[in-house]
Amino acid sequence: MKLIFATHNYNKLSEIQSLLGNDITLLSLSDIGCSEEIPETADTIEGNSLLKAQYIWNRYAVSCFADDTGLEITALDGKPGVYSARYAGEPKNDNKNITKVLNELALLDERSARFKTVITLVLEGDYFQFTGIVEGNIGNAKKGENGFGYDPIFYPEQEKRTFAEMDIEEKNQFSHRARAFHQLVDFLQKNV
Repeated sequence: MKLIFATHNYNKLSEIQSLLGNDITLLSLSDIGCSEEIPETADTIEGNSLLKAQYIWNRYAVSCFADDTGLEITALDGKPGVYSARYAGEPKNDNKNITKVLNELALLDERSARFKTVITLVLEGDYFQFTGIVEGNIGNAKKGENGFGYDPIFYPEQEKRTFAEMDIEEKNQFSHRARAFHQLVDFLQKNV
């Protein structure tokens, strides 16, 4: 079976392919000739994941899955949430986003937050969603050189290091994205 992963990132693609084995072949958006920007206009992470998967299904009529991720900070009423990638405006810029968050939290003691990834799978027109969440806290300054996005300021629960201070194998043991993808892989192994 062939399954489209709504990404142009071949590193993400090969990482998930290694979890699926040989029964399912993953293809990227580039592999199906999809070069257009897929709209992400929903006001929730779940909604954006769904929009991307629907777009591929409606346009190409192939089974597919799409993911969306956001950082939800308690003291900021769940922001940046669905706007995580462009929280400080266009064009998206990780350093500007981090600076904005740290400035907004500067005088606050409440630092709890969570990363959430939602994957929407479309199999022959049927929709399924999988959610991975990691609870944690926002630090006072950037630490670490690995990862991307808000990784340098996010301390997962029970950890004294930010995601950016971990290598990819350590982070993937319990990250929000890994948790959601493991649910997807389990589902596909049992149902396809």
